[in-house]
Amino acid sequence: MATMNRTLALAAFAATLPLTALAQQQLTQAAWPQPVENNRPFGFAILDQNELRTGNGDNTYRWEGEGWYGDHLNRARFKTEGKLDTGTGAPDEAEAQALYSRAISRFFNLQAGARYNFKPSPSRGWGAFGVEGLAPLFWEIGAFGFVSNGGHYGARLEGHYDMYLTQRLVLQPQFELNFYSKSDPRQGIGAGLSDIDSGLRLRYEIRRQFAPYVGVTYEKRYGQAARFARVERAAVEDLRLVAGVRVWW
Repeated sequence: MATMNRTLALAAFAATLPLTALAQQQLTQAAWPQPVENNRPFGFAILDQNELRTGNGDNTYRWEGEGWYGDHLNRARFKTEGKLDTGTGAPDEAEAQALYSRAISRFFNLQAGARYNFKPSPSRGWGAFGVEGLAPLFWEIGAFGFVSNGGHYGARLEGHYDMYLTQRLVLQPQFELNFYSKSDPRQGIGAGLSDIDSGLRLRYEIRRQFAPYVGVTYEKRYGQAARFARVERAAVEDLRLVAGVRVWW
């Protein structure tokens, strides 16, 4: 107890001594650390789907990815998705989006920009807008609207959920639904709910940035889109096994 009292007395006496400007600055820095640099811009890119889909006697390669650069409030964002026939090497579907993203809450971002469909032909440009973020129950959800010339309007609802079975083994359900205001036989889309792409994937994260996976996907066309597929002798429903590698950097 005596030792503690002497320590407190010495500390009180030291506090009364005059300090140089340098000593005061050092004391302030030690007591009040610098704030976190959360406004510094940085980038991120991911291929969430990078897979071979097999079934019905043929194989297709499917990709879906995005990247962004910016700070915690404002970001430039790029997205792309599509698929190609591995037999011909030609893409059946391909699109890209360039967007500005602005945080509107702790968990959601408002996005606006442009979408361009390269395939199927003829190509078409769209204005794009929507919201994306972390919904309750930890679902990553995106809801987007699209506007093109000639009275073409579209909407997309997509989401996925990462269920960690272990620290490295992750089960991911995923879905994407596309809606359009009018049918377009040249692009194979129908009015209303046009198509759905869904999947269930099990990945093993060798590293967080590198994770091979296997799974199953289910695609279906509806309404006029289904009729266009039958005319082209394409599948209306498609259940496939998949194998791929999820990567990010």
